[in-house]
Amino acid sequence: MFFAGLFAIYFTLRSTSPELWQFETDKHNFTYALINTLILVSSSVTCQFGVFAAERLQARATGWKPSQWGMVEWFFLTYALGAIFVSGQVLEYATLVSEGISLSSNAYGSAFYITTGFHGIHVTGGLIAFLLVIGRAFAVKHFGHKEATSAIVVSYYWHFVDVVWIGLFLVIYVLK
Repeated sequence: MFFAGLFAIYFTLRSTSPELWQFETDKHNFTYALINTLILVSSSVTCQFGVFAAERLQARATGWKPSQWGMVEWFFLTYALGAIFVSGQVLEYATLVSEGISLSSNAYGSAFYITTGFHGIHVTGGLIAFLLVIGRAFAVKHFGHKEATSAIVVSYYWHFVDVVWIGLFLVIYVLK
């Protein structure tokens, strides 16, 4: 519901000043945003491989090949991809601020930073959750169904955050 409200704010403000939206959205680097989006989407794939390992009750790798990785290795890779995405967002923010789009510059800046910023906060929360699940896998003597369930629940959250970003990407970068 929270993100639905953010989308509603974005569309309402966009409908009241379409010329502002056209001018400001031209400043976006679509290729950069697409690559950053692909990084986040690929993190959902690695997350799911971690879930498959957790469902096999395989906490850690049995060898060096990715086919032998456990939940921990897949979740570390997912964490790295998510961190790259957040870093990419921060770099994009810095670029846009240097081009005159800030939170207080106009309605577009407010809508852009509020929607993408809250998404970034949720991604950061997911990264923290990954670290907690990884830490738990190291803390227990026996990786069991309880730990696997925690990994699965974190993956649901992560997939949701990714789907929300796909919606944001389409609305912000694709729809003109």
